[in-house]
Amino acid sequence: MVIDTLTADLSLVRERDGLRLDLDVLQGLWTAAQYLKLTAATNRLIEFTDGDIEVLPMPTRSHQRISQFLFVLFLTFVQKIGGEVHYSPLRLQVRPGKFREPDLLLLRDRRDSRNQDAFWLGADLVLEIVSPDNPERDTVTKRADYAEARIPEYWIVDPLDETITVLTLVGEDYVEHGLFARGATASSALLTDLNVDVAALFDVGE
Repeated sequence: MVIDTLTADLSLVRERDGLRLDLDVLQGLWTAAQYLKLTAATNRLIEFTDGDIEVLPMPTRSHQRISQFLFVLFLTFVQKIGGEVHYSPLRLQVRPGKFREPDLLLLRDRRDSRNQDAFWLGADLVLEIVSPDNPERDTVTKRADYAEARIPEYWIVDPLDETITVLTLVGEDYVEHGLFARGATASSALLTDLNVDVAALFDVGE
């Protein structure tokens, strides 16, 4: 499969001949194998739920600056404890039939069996940077998704109000470990001694 351009409205555009194919008619019919093949052939971020695919918006410069800041911080930390952290694109299987693309995903032990090459089978911590096009995707939908995946900690980094929300899994749902704004230092319940200066983080995105 060769993908020339995959658009957010689920159309495939072939640049060479101007052909435009509507992929929306296939919603509900995609298999996980087709999804994995599709995502391997494009640089667009695509998520999958029970036959439906969703093309995510391309990240902005400020999004990338925030993501880079956090990745370097988390990487420096997990290297000391023998863990592994990656930034998107790297698919995370929530369960069979559901895949997400977290902005960051982390395992405390790189030898963890969930650390697969094509996609991870779980994580100890995931992080999303809230997208302005659809904040509820990260604050509501993915909160439920990552709880379903039994991921112990979920960070929601929101440039819209310049806050970091750290959630920990208790039973089947997340509870708030902390809501951190400018002037505060965000901390992890899972990773002792990991701290993020909230003001410094959002300053890099400006």
